[in-house]
Amino acid sequence: MTHLQPEQHELPLQPILFEPVKQALLALLAGGRQPSAWELLSEVETKVGLKARWELLAVLEALSQDTKDLTQSQRDFCGSLRGSEDLAEALRGADAPEKEIKSTIDSLLQQSRAYRGSKDFQDMVNFMGAFRDYAPFNNMLVRLQNPTCSFYATEPDWIKRFERKLKEDARPMLILAPMHPVMLVYDLDQTEGKPLPKEVTEFSKFEGDWKPEWLNRLVLNAQAHDKIRVDFKKLSSTNAGFATIAAAFGGWKMRIAIHDERDEPSRFGVLCHELAHIHLGHLGSDKDLWWPSRRELNHRTMEIEAEAVAFIVSTRFGLKGASDRYVSRYLGNQPMPPSVSLDLVAKVAGRLEKMAKEILPPRREKKPRAQKATQ
Repeated sequence: MTHLQPEQHELPLQPILFEPVKQALLALLAGGRQPSAWELLSEVETKVGLKARWELLAVLEALSQDTKDLTQSQRDFCGSLRGSEDLAEALRGADAPEKEIKSTIDSLLQQSRAYRGSKDFQDMVNFMGAFRDYAPFNNMLVRLQNPTCSFYATEPDWIKRFERKLKEDARPMLILAPMHPVMLVYDLDQTEGKPLPKEVTEFSKFEGDWKPEWLNRLVLNAQAHDKIRVDFKKLSSTNAGFATIAAAFGGWKMRIAIHDERDEPSRFGVLCHELAHIHLGHLGSDKDLWWPSRRELNHRTMEIEAEAVAFIVSTRFGLKGASDRYVSRYLGNQPMPPSVSLDLVAKVAGRLEKMAKEILPPRREKKPRAQKATQ
């Protein structure tokens, strides 16, 4: 009778470490973090010891099904990380991607902090501070009427606070108001008059020596390689683009819309930002696990990560954008939030750079476990 011996590369089970590893991961998730595989492994090994890696896969599998302690988003994060190639590479000892971008990120942070002391920044603060603080329900009503609206006010407020008047045939939106059944408000695009702060008009502008094939390849790879639909369409002047789940659109995993009045270098920079949101897992993953599921991150972290990716990619292509201004809104004078994953920022920046340089083959769809077992 032949006894099967475990292969040499298999690690011995250490069930005694399961609970400490689990508690380390629960604490990390409770802190609002959804790190990369390398960051997670490093932190768990620091807290529990080097042998913690032997239980990491089992703990992630258990937490992905833990309906008692975790939200659906947290369970999705654990499940997507458990089945990712990143975790396999981290466990094999592959270097973390972060090392490739440290100097570039440092440059972005320095530029962002310097911008906060500029006149342009103060002009933007004064402009935004002049808007009334409308109730969340009214903000929702405005978004239902104009999903891409960023700034709105009543006609008297536009005249008194911003020295702008309504354009001829300006189209109003309805919100609720105390002592009145409804109130009419107007999007910024329905007004004209005093020049707007530079950040409002140039917040998504990228410029430099340009090659149209960069954008063409990026769009083609997004659609053919990643099944992400990319549309160029009319949006609000203060909304350069957005990414969303494409559940209602046959065959597409995600959908991106880019303002069609932006020039090509700016379309490229904005597309990098929106693709980064998807590849960083901010919209969640799917059955194929082509990107992680990190929907529990706060909005501040998501925007810093996505714009950091756009900054890295555009810089590598010789383009200059307004990333320092954008990041300064969310970073302030604070250090980089610990919830920001520089590993994933580096990895996604590298992938988008490759997508703009060469045509990639379609990805492989993940086969169900039962189907794998029969082959």
